Amino acid sequence: MGQDRINVAVVGATGAVGEEFLKLLVERNFPYKTLKLLASARSVGKRLRVGNEELEVEELRPESFAGVDLAFFSAGAGVSREFAPRAVAAGAVVVDNSSAFRMDEGVPLVVPEVNPEDLRWHKSIIANPNCSTIILALPLYALHREVGVRRVVVSTYQAVSGAGARAMQELQDQLRQALRGEPVTPGILPVASAPRHYPIAFNVIPQVDVFAEDGFTKEEWKMVRETCKIFHAPELKVAATTVRVPVLRSHAESVQVELERPVTVDEARDIMGRMPGVVVWDRPEEQVYPMPYQTSGTDPVYVGRVRRDPTVAAGLLFWVVGDQIRKGAALNGIQIAELLLQQRLLTPAS
Repeated sequence: MGQDRINVAVVGATGAVGEEFLKLLVERNFPYKTLKLLASARSVGKRLRVGNEELEVEELRPESFAGVDLAFFSAGAGVSREFAPRAVAAGAVVVDNSSAFRMDEGVPLVVPEVNPEDLRWHKSIIANPNCSTIILALPLYALHREVGVRRVVVSTYQAVSGAGARAMQELQDQLRQALRGEPVTPGILPVASAPRHYPIAFNVIPQVDVFAEDGFTKEEWKMVRETCKIFHAPELKVAATTVRVPVLRSHAESVQVELERPVTVDEARDIMGRMPGVVVWDRPEEQVYPMPYQTSGTDPVYVGRVRRDPTVAAGLLFWVVGDQIRKGAALNGIQIAELLLQQRLLTPAS
């Protein structure tokens, strides 16, 4: 990665993804010289353990980025739109985990295993894709690169952690309430800002994010548009249905693809298994397939249930699971930063 050590800031350090960033910086021996933890005023003074040291959370302010070389943002699109340009003006490179800049033409949207070359034209802001998009992108790109993908239909089974730490707490609270026979009190899902909320305990909610055009949610459109941008394939046909399920961590996705030519199941497993970051767990005769409880807290994206789609001449069906806080968010951002350092696209200001 090189010997240069850099000054790093994490915006949204007290959130679920922010805390995962801190954990991964230590796990992967990321070469930071100083580490600044930034959050809203209500978190100021909170102390977080990072490796062998305890660091105090500071309030995010316009002047917070003086001397910062690299800033990881994971505090929502509004915060990113306001403060990412300030970080850039102060000399930092921003890796942004929100939706704020993903579809901007001048901002690379990067999954390092798929389109690392896009980092070369960054203008100090790099966008981290949506968690569901990242998990889909790895095995799908393997097929697209080797065989060609014409059409994708994906249905997601998304863990509540995708909606943040409060949603995770709400699931646990509701499970206790339901098991005690008490009324369940929803207040966050499907969307905190929505006029109606539904229980997630013992339930499935077919809405992730707010509704947008043509009856699709913003989350569904993110998967469509981001996949095409990452693959540089505007002609790729993608349709998504995103669903929230009562699981704490790890998103799962059921994927149907129409390819340019037929492939056997063994060939498909081999193609996806050779993709960096993908692990194939697929022995149906032994009931071996990936599930959230096995994959939570791990880095790879896991593929199973690979089979031919008998309704399409060159069709394939598969199941994919990945921890959306790690590879779907923080790990992908850390990998972007590691590549920036390896390629000398990020160097310390001092």
